[in-house]
Amino acid sequence: MTITCRVELEYEEEKKLENILKSVEVDNYDYVSCFKQGKKLVAVIKSHSIPSLIHTLDDYLACVSLAEKIVETGMKKN
Repeated sequence: MTITCRVELEYEEEKKLENILKSVEVDNYDYVSCFKQGKKLVAVIKSHSIPSLIHTLDDYLACVSLAEKIVETGMKKN
């Protein structure tokens, strides 16, 4: 059995979205695929169990949150 979760995060600033995507896409493996769709960062997460999916989703969102903070800090300095 494969469980799939799709997460869509919408951003107002395209530059911010692109920088966040660059930061988190390095962690793409067989279980996470992320890409830009319009003004959205889309992640598709696949797993073979619900606990594993929840763990991967938690890790992914933590990475996105950190990337957002870093990008916001960098954008304020410019």
